[in-house]
Amino acid sequence: MDTLQQVIINPLKPVLVPITHNLPKPLNDFAISLLGDVCHSALVLDLDVTTEPQCLSLAISKALGVAIISAASIVKVPQLIKLVRSQSAEGLSFTSYALETASFLIALAYNVRNGFPFSTYGETTFILAQDVAIATLILIYSRQTPTAIAFLVGIASAAYALLIDTSGLISDSQMATLQAGAGALGVASKLPQILTIYSQGGTGQLSAFAVFNYLLGSLSRIFTTLQEVDDKLILGGFIAGFLLNAVLAGQMVYYWNSPTTAGHGAEVKNRNSTKGIGQKGLQGLGTEEHLKKAGVPLTPAGNSTAARPGSSGSGRRRG
Repeated sequence: MDTLQQVIINPLKPVLVPITHNLPKPLNDFAISLLGDVCHSALVLDLDVTTEPQCLSLAISKALGVAIISAASIVKVPQLIKLVRSQSAEGLSFTSYALETASFLIALAYNVRNGFPFSTYGETTFILAQDVAIATLILIYSRQTPTAIAFLVGIASAAYALLIDTSGLISDSQMATLQAGAGALGVASKLPQILTIYSQGGTGQLSAFAVFNYLLGSLSRIFTTLQEVDDKLILGGFIAGFLLNAVLAGQMVYYWNSPTTAGHGAEVKNRNSTKGIGQKGLQGLGTEEHLKKAGVPLTPAGNSTAARPGSSGSGRRRG
């Protein structure tokens, strides 16, 4: 800390102090809301990391939290774009997204009810909305529109009971039990996706951007939870999530060039099925001499048996 203060911060103070003392009011108020008065004064106004050493850890945690929330607002947009463009749910597991949706909805309600800082859980709001959209599209592109409607109704009802209802339908003790279950759901939500990738031998329409951002986000959340939230249920969920996200990231790397990755499996299969002389060679050989050179059987009249319209083998050789 002392080295950081003496070698880096102090030489920059003449330049930085006029800026930190004249921040726009909205930005200054935002810094106070994140850090509190004591740490705001020490880190922002005084540019001192030695007098209140715990403030630096808090500032790092808050910065990571803001970065995670910002990234979460778009983390699954590439996945949504891939789904809409391809009109295909290949490589995606509805079960995985449904379980993750349930897990995130419970986690959001648990954090809100306990009054934890938004910077420690805010990404669940954005990812939850994107998960609902992706799960619905998976069902629609799988021609299960009635199931998609039922899914949306179920999520809306659960959100009302957990977040909006004030009649005490779900007590605080029940909410804690649900949070424990949400950790298990979060773990379970990754398994169907991992198994789907393994069984298909590729990642299909799964977005690499989403997978690797999830990995970094879950790792960062372990740090922010240790710094700001004294709750083993939440910490355990993030640790388990990081481990399974690491498996998904490993699969993404392993299957990067697989034919079924990015939806190219059918294209490769169709391309291979058109190779050979049946589809291409005969069209390029117009004379008896060329046919003989190609080794194609001929009738006494000099016609190719492979090319006779009435031959039962014609369709097979033509591909």
